[in-house]
Formats: sequence, structure tokens, C-alpha cells
Amino acid sequence: MPKAWAISGVDLHVPVPSTRVRAGLEDALREAVRTGRLAAGTRLPSSRQLAADFGLARNTVAEAYGQLVAEGWLVARQGSGTRVTATMSTVVDQPAAAATAPPPRYDLRPGTPNLAAFPASSWMTALRRALTSAPVGTLGYSDPRGSPELRTALAGYLARVRGVRTHPDSIIVCTGFTQGLALLSQVLRERGATAVAVEAYGQPAHRRLITARGLHAPAVPVDGSGADTRRLPDADAVLLTAAHQFPLGPSLAPVRRAAVVSWATDTGGLVIEDDYDGEFRYDRHPVGALQPIAPDHVVYLGTASKTLAPGVRLGWLIAPRRLLHDLFVAKSLADGHSSTLDQLALADLIASGSYDRHVRRSRLAYRRRRDQLILALGRQVPGARVTGIAAGLNAVVALPDGLPEADAVDRAHERGLAIDGLDRYHHDGPRHPPALVVGYATPPDHAYTGALARLTATLASPMRG
Repeated sequence: MPKAWAISGVDLHVPVPSTRVRAGLEDALREAVRTGRLAAGTRLPSSRQLAADFGLARNTVAEAYGQLVAEGWLVARQGSGTRVTATMSTVVDQPAAAATAPPPRYDLRPGTPNLAAFPASSWMTALRRALTSAPVGTLGYSDPRGSPELRTALAGYLARVRGVRTHPDSIIVCTGFTQGLALLSQVLRERGATAVAVEAYGQPAHRRLITARGLHAPAVPVDGSGADTRRLPDADAVLLTAAHQFPLGPSLAPVRRAAVVSWATDTGGLVIEDDYDGEFRYDRHPVGALQPIAPDHVVYLGTASKTLAPGVRLGWLIAPRRLLHDLFVAKSLADGHSSTLDQLALADLIASGSYDRHVRRSRLAYRRRRDQLILALGRQVPGARVTGIAAGLNAVVALPDGLPEADAVDRAHERGLAIDGLDRYHHDGPRHPPALVVGYATPPDHAYTGALARLTATLASPMRG
């Protein structure tokens, strides 16, 4: 069939036979509508355009449209074109969906910043500048390590704010922390590693990722001084949240920092530093990163998920030179490269100072929220013990005697509040007393007071018999 593709309007793919063309076109359109491939309200190409696309006589297409309009499949209006009838019901074969509960009205689960506070105006300005100034070639396939602009900006920013010792060539930009840990776990496994130790309390997803790469994940005990690095299990590497242990909150004590560096130096082991929210410290100067103490033995992982939003999908990995080539190859095979435009926007945000200003505003806002949480608990739940409040975006609230975590979570859910118990983050070894992990950064501003009211009601209400 000859083709004469139109250069305007909308595209439409339907199979049209070489014989009985009009009838075949009608049947193909009916089937597309019936099965839902052409949804109710979809605008179709004009008869002239479709005839040109399929190499048909225009009258053939017009007559097919007219027949389907007469049957009620399509509707044609002057100035609006021809559309699938808005009320047309379709039969679409879909897998049965599991019943899902409605989302909670209030959410105090940890792990997410206040998404409503995302600096949309600054981001759009940075993106516009990036689009205006970037050469056309920037939009092509780029360096798997990340754009030079972002790697340069990150090297300066991390040195200034977190004390990290690096060079732009030692940075690999990833689509968030998760990809960075996945690439590193893959490379370690390929180089003969068998185990990456993790903190006894931490993100379950990180443990699952490590084990999915064929590595064991033995637990490191955690107490009020952070991970007990004096009692490291047999492992090739250890994953630590050194600046702010998640979810319990302490920073890694100086003696334990020294212990893990000695372990890495003496054994050739690797320390994986998850610096997920190092910028957010409230009561004293932020604790610096572990990486500058032993840059040849520490892989530093950072992310924009807490400072900006998880949807930005940008993180960074800084590794010792001996791992860089293998990580570069792994990143190249994983997805080629991360979004160049987003990288350029973040680079501009950092270079212009907008990123620092946003972090400072966020730090002040989250400190106020933390203080509001402590005040509400002090008034409504006298004697409530709150820990892990010096930094980060979450706190740990000990439960009253006799109130199991599961019951507290269920009672909160009955009040429309989503919240996690501490045990959700337990991996192995001794358990800490029952507690709730309160993500006070998560709710938008208008919902925070309501979320706190439901939290205090959950903890203050009498035990059910």
C-alpha cells in the first residue's frame, strides 16, 4: 500500500486490509474503540489526514467515519473534529487488581521531605538557564559518570558543606541512592566479595538490594553511639549512616569512627557511607562526613531525595580510584547516563546559591516542626520520651508501658494516620524497646497540626481491654 504520511494532526495506527478497504477500516476502528485502545473522547485524525497517511481515497475514510458516527461509535462536531463517543463503554482485558485501602489522611512515615516545599520556581529558573545556555550536543548521549557541570558543582559543594575530599572525575552521578548502592553491590560481588554488613536497624530495602545482588548482609549492633564498629561481623564492606543513624538518630561516636577506619585500613575492607540527610542538623554544627578521614577506603553516597525530592532522581557516588573503572562500566550498562537536563538544573541551582538557600530554609522549617512535635507530646503525653532529635527528618518516640508497637500503629491507622513502628526497621540481634518512628518532615504544612493531634491522641488514649 502506498504511503503518504501527513505532517500535521494526530497519528493513528490501525490495521487496514488491502481488500474491502472501507469495511476493514470500519472494523479496525470499532475494535480499537471496543477494546479501549481508543479511549472515550479521543480525537481522531481528519479524513484528509488519515487518507494521506494510509494512501486511501479521502471519500473512503469519510464514508467509514460517517458509518461509525451513525452507529454511535464516533461523534463529529464542527470545529471539534471526529472523536470517540464520550460515553462509549469499553471492554478491556486487565489483570485483576488487588483491593487497596484508601491512602491515609495524615502521614508521619519517615523517608520523605515536605514535597510541597520543593523550590519549583528556582528549579524552573535553573532548568530554563540550562536549556538556554547548553550546547545542542548536551541533549545527546552523555558521559555515564554524569555531566561535567554537575560533577564540578558537587565536588565544590560537598567539600564546603560535608568536608568530602574528591575531584569531579571521582564522582558518578546516579538516579538516586538506590542505584548507587546497587551498582556498588554488583561491582563488589563481581570482584569476589561475599558479604556487606549493615546496621541492625536500617532501611529494609537496602538489605534486600544487597542480598538480591548475591551478597550476605550480617548485622552490626546499634546503640546510642551509633553502629558498634568495634564488633563488626566477617564482611568485605559495611554500610553505615555515620552522620545520623537511621532510624535511631545518633551520630557515629568518634571512637567508633576510628575503629571502622582502622578495620578498613587493616583488612582492605570498604566502608559505604550513606550520607542521606547530613545537611539537617539543628542543635550544633553538622557532623562532617566519614569519607575525608579515609578517602581510599570509603565510598560516599549522597542524594537529593531529602534536600529536594525523591522525584528528582539524582544521587552521587564518590569512590576510591581502584573501584572507579568497574563502577563506570556498571553504570554504562545499567542505563547509559542519568537525565542530563536535571543534572544541569541541579548544577545551576548549586552554582547560583539557590540550593544552599533552599537547604537553610528547609533546615529552619524542619527544626520548627521538630520543636512543635516535642511541645505537643510534652503537653498531651506527659512523660513521653523522644530521642534522635538532634538532626534529620525523623524522631523516635518511646511507647508507654504495655502498648505494643503493632497496636499503636493500628490505633493510629484508625485515626487516619500512617506511621511506622521501630521494629519495621529491625534486621537482626537485640531489639530496642517499642517505639514509633515519626517522620515530621513528611506532611505538607496544612496537615502537620492535624497529624500531631492524631499522634498524641494515639499515645494518650487509654489501653483497650
